[in-house]
Amino acid sequence: MRVAYTDVLVVGGGLAGLRCATGVKQRGHDVVLLTLVPPKRSHSAAAQGGMQASLGNCSKGEGDNEDIHFADTIKGSDWGADQDVARMFVNTAPKAIRELAAWGVPWTRVHRGDHQAIINAKKVTLTEKDEAHGLITARDFGGTKKWRTCYTSDGTGHSMLYAMDNKAQEQEITVHERMEAMALIHENGRCYGAVARNLMTGELVAYIAKATSIATGGYGRIYAVSTNAVICQGMGQAIALETGIATLGNMEAIQFHPTAIVPVGILTTEGCRGDGGLLTDVDGYRFMPDYEPEKKELASRDVVSRRMVEHMRKGKGVKSRYGDHLWLDITILGREHIEKNLREVKDICMSFLGIDPAEKPIPVRPTQHYSMGGIRTDYKGESQTLKGLYSCGEAACWDLHGFNRLGGNSVAETVVSGMLQAEHIADYCDTEESEIDISTKLIKEFVDKEQAKLDYLLEPKENAESAYPLRRAMENIMMDKVGIFRNEKDLQDAVDELEQLLIRSRNIEVKHKTLTANPELFNAYRVQRMLKLALCVAKGALERRESRGAHAREDYLERNDKDFLNRTLTSWPDENQTMPTITYEDIDIKSMELPPGFRGYGKDMTITNPESKTRQDEVDKIREELEAKSADRFEIQSAIMEYKSKLPDRYNGKNERLWERLDD
Repeated sequence: MRVAYTDVLVVGGGLAGLRCATGVKQRGHDVVLLTLVPPKRSHSAAAQGGMQASLGNCSKGEGDNEDIHFADTIKGSDWGADQDVARMFVNTAPKAIRELAAWGVPWTRVHRGDHQAIINAKKVTLTEKDEAHGLITARDFGGTKKWRTCYTSDGTGHSMLYAMDNKAQEQEITVHERMEAMALIHENGRCYGAVARNLMTGELVAYIAKATSIATGGYGRIYAVSTNAVICQGMGQAIALETGIATLGNMEAIQFHPTAIVPVGILTTEGCRGDGGLLTDVDGYRFMPDYEPEKKELASRDVVSRRMVEHMRKGKGVKSRYGDHLWLDITILGREHIEKNLREVKDICMSFLGIDPAEKPIPVRPTQHYSMGGIRTDYKGESQTLKGLYSCGEAACWDLHGFNRLGGNSVAETVVSGMLQAEHIADYCDTEESEIDISTKLIKEFVDKEQAKLDYLLEPKENAESAYPLRRAMENIMMDKVGIFRNEKDLQDAVDELEQLLIRSRNIEVKHKTLTANPELFNAYRVQRMLKLALCVAKGALERRESRGAHAREDYLERNDKDFLNRTLTSWPDENQTMPTITYEDIDIKSMELPPGFRGYGKDMTITNPESKTRQDEVDKIREELEAKSADRFEIQSAIMEYKSKLPDRYNGKNERLWERLDD
């Protein structure tokens, strides 16, 4: 048995994992990072459009600040977000983006003077101020009041990931590639690391650490068509679930991106619409203004996706051998703009569709894209139920996004949650409480248990199952019955069918009898875990009888703040269970800075909670009293909801802008 010891174990080599690891290392603690693929091949590289931070440098971002970004985020979440976390996030995002600039991210910049832009299908002239020349600029994204999404053409994630990985190499962080965490080692409510498997040799290695952070991304591959990379199978969430102690939050909150190309599901960035692209139907008609006259194509992602499906249901989709689709038309932007700012979109269209998007529209339809759910943590990023276990980025339910995330907030969240969590982990590692007290006997028990599971998959069985048809069946069930629109019958059928697939998966036999590099083997044990995650999603969706954010029930159209202003918590306390255990965590209206209200899309379908008006009256009174005393916005905000005590000291300062100078 091989055992490796370190201060901090980070599982996942994307933006969140790398930023957590670099932050811990900066504080003087040893760190080992495990990753399925080399970090520069992480799915973070696929993020195209940008990262939200309220810099307010460009003319259409002028006046932006943390307050506006906060309000956009809470409304976008459909009041499902943790408002303390959202405040921490919007305060830190400008610091994160400037840090990344110092580390080498070539953010697109403001150029003084006039330039052309497409807004609402019309060419307009925007004028940038001389004093903003050379500062980081931004583009428009859905659900925001200001242009706030900072970018590097349409390769933002790629640029950020390379800069972050370079920083990790500069710090000489230990990275173990082709390693997969198979189980968390824990005892008496404390996590001590993980058992990991070398995907090439099949060897199991125990990594023992004071703190363990899971940053493995989302679980989109439980769906048949997803914009997620093939490695986004939710294994980080699954091994946390299988502890029987850690909980997952809001697993039913699944976002569909409006503009994935047909049929392969590869993403075309929201930057296409942010820069002025249009959605049109079979007749070439621009339909979004009919549904959302104010925001049109730049309504929040969940809203646009539903409107697209509604429009296709009316017979306005374009027929194809792969099903109905709509058109994303960016020809209006012109070839020069596309080849400069949307060059990756052009390459994707040329390579996978044979279409030049500067000349022809792109066939698109909504496709599974992002997982708001994940390992439930507190504001520090630590599991609420398993000490020493942390999570950040898309793997976590921190909970910044609630039931729908805004575009650009997830890329920002990776680095912001990573940098904040790193400080909390380092603080924890500085205490005596973090000292490791674990026997080699316990370590061996966890290693032997995982080895036994692998050996069992190789054993001959009567009526043996193959993992591949089970996985395809799961993917199709999720796509057909737990998709954009949901209803009681489909969800109940999905739960019943997934439960039977899970039972059948316990009889999987791997035909290729080797523990070394064996795709059939890792597909087998991953499918068993993916089925558990799929059940968490489907069962949570079935029990949440309301519509909130990306969770849209056709049979319960209202957002029900009276009965469902809460987070769904799922756990799996007994490994022999065939269904997750579901409980709920209330979201406290009394502590909110922004009490629940009308989100601003379509008709207000809210079943209100009486506490919302009470809290809004309290907030209004505090604001009026302090404004009468000429208090500034920071004093007013702090009086309504104090959050800064939760921020690490090094990130607690104000953010400077052209009109908010720190030396004034």
